[in-house]
Amino acid sequence: MTTNTTAPTTTTAALTSAGTASGIAAAEAARGRLELAKAAPRVFRALVGFDAAARTGLDPALVELIQIRASHLNHCAYCLHMHTNDARKAGESEDRLHLVAVWREARHFFTPREQAALALTEAVTLVADAGVPDTVYAEAAAHFEEEELAHVLALILTINTWNRVALATGKVAGTDERRG
Repeated sequence: MTTNTTAPTTTTAALTSAGTASGIAAAEAARGRLELAKAAPRVFRALVGFDAAARTGLDPALVELIQIRASHLNHCAYCLHMHTNDARKAGESEDRLHLVAVWREARHFFTPREQAALALTEAVTLVADAGVPDTVYAEAAAHFEEEELAHVLALILTINTWNRVALATGKVAGTDERRG
């Protein structure tokens, strides 16, 4: 038996893309959950403002790494899709994007500062498991000035909030409202 190992044709790629688009549309239509921005616009605007304030002064690449890692841990496909795309647009490498989930095993891809932020992201995201260990906090504090550490912590809090909003309201990966 012979296996065809040639690349998919343009027609196959177009069908796959169309299938993905129709699948997203179907998933979104089946969702049937509230839109927080419409149901509670003041709350939504407050979250947007908190998020914007948290990012102030932080390296955009670090912002995306933190958001990607928290979204992995929270199993939030909507935010993970959004933030990996944002990271790519900002010039992040595919290697680093693929390795964020296993950064401890691929430390050489991440700076010590990024590693400290990722460890803090994990501790805060999984706070119910073991709190935020003093060693994790101290390592982050060694890499960030006080104000910057406050912004990193605020960013971790905002992405965890956004993950919970997306999961609770049934957001569908690939339907980033910021684009439309």
